[in-house]
Amino acid sequence: MATTLNTIALDLGTTAIKAAICNNRSQIEETFSIPAPTISAEQGHYVSNAMEYLSITGRLLKKCQNICQKKQLLGICYQRSSFLVWNSTSGLPVTKLISWQDNSGQASCIELIKHNPLIRELSGLPLTPYYFAPKLRTLLQQQPELWPSIANKTLLIGTLDSFIIWHWTARRHFLTDTSMAARTLLMDIHSGQWSKTLGDIFAIPIKILPKIQPSTNLNLALNHDTILKVSIADQSAALLANVTFTNNDESEILVNLGTGGFVSRSEPKQSNKTIDNYLRTLVYQDHQRNQIIAIEGTINSITAALQLYPFQTCKIKDLANIADIFCIAEPTGIGAPFFRSDIKMQFSKPVEHLSKEQIACLLLEAIIFRVALILEDFNQRPDKTRIYLSGGLSNSSCLQQGIANCSTSPVFKVLQRQSSLQGTAILINNLAPTTYRQSEAVIKTKHKPLVEKYQQWKIWFKNFGFLSPPI
Repeated sequence: MATTLNTIALDLGTTAIKAAICNNRSQIEETFSIPAPTISAEQGHYVSNAMEYLSITGRLLKKCQNICQKKQLLGICYQRSSFLVWNSTSGLPVTKLISWQDNSGQASCIELIKHNPLIRELSGLPLTPYYFAPKLRTLLQQQPELWPSIANKTLLIGTLDSFIIWHWTARRHFLTDTSMAARTLLMDIHSGQWSKTLGDIFAIPIKILPKIQPSTNLNLALNHDTILKVSIADQSAALLANVTFTNNDESEILVNLGTGGFVSRSEPKQSNKTIDNYLRTLVYQDHQRNQIIAIEGTINSITAALQLYPFQTCKIKDLANIADIFCIAEPTGIGAPFFRSDIKMQFSKPVEHLSKEQIACLLLEAIIFRVALILEDFNQRPDKTRIYLSGGLSNSSCLQQGIANCSTSPVFKVLQRQSSLQGTAILINNLAPTTYRQSEAVIKTKHKPLVEKYQQWKIWFKNFGFLSPPI
């Protein structure tokens, strides 16, 4: 079959908006990138401009169309949880695009903490201000005058995907996909539909929310003379590019190290107490409504922890040279499965006398150890498990070697870039996950002092009470 350029993938990220031109076999031929709209950050509020997202994305799509050879198939992946309110008559926003980073929902989380067990049971996620529902509840409490217009659909509320699709289908389709809905705290992860129970907890009527659709085979005609085939969360797309999802003994685990870190694998067929407190994430739902669910551990804001220190020059031999100082490297609080926003970046002893290089090594150790701790919980059959490293920080040979030393399974470095774009493109043409994955084995240079320090770090970590179940 002759190769044609008829597939376009878009990635609407927090820092950049990217596009890929792909052939009819979903192989990326060319990519483009434009900086995302600037996020304004003030006193915990993180907002940007949704109309700028719409404009930039439209320009990128047009650029790709001018190169493609025929009517295009389109897939889009998006940052999760960012949302806005807009006017259905003018199409203009009445709020800023409220970022997933925004913590305005903190007050709602405090008020609703008694519902956390039920929220976790239904949504698979803990009650935290990162998600859509607590932020929306707070917004509507602060601006009750919005309610009448929301009730009569003069105002619409949705995540960024809903806003883009609504505009690009000439206002015909107000929808979201399961992977985006799954990060709202309003979707029942078991049914893949909005939950009235969750809506009642947050005082958000589910009738005001967009319709939930599968992630694939949407077949929506857009204003731009393209067919939208796929709409999916960016992290879900990256997972599909890099790991396979099975519920048998053989498993693949993705360790993504970027702005933050996450460790993810398919949900095991038999649950156990070691994974009960981790996030349960709906990766995507296909057109036959088959759902792929993953479990996920998170390591918060690791790039922010490292940015003031020369970590790029650290070598594996530099780690564990200071045996008696341990570290937590999460400036915004410890992520899943602990969910402790009150416990932030800290050292077990003063470090004022240390060089920046030495502090960088301590921070890298902390990241390695947190990854290793999650891998211990996820890795039920080390002999049948493969670990894949992706993300910008995974290019650090020190992190690669450290994780390989502290893991009991083989570790591989993912070589292909633009994982979210590639995962989206794969779904457009209904290809299997990891179809175009490229990786190489991390050849471990044994470093016994690091492995020994990891065991000591775990004792320190436990003694501080960090392993108590989340509230």
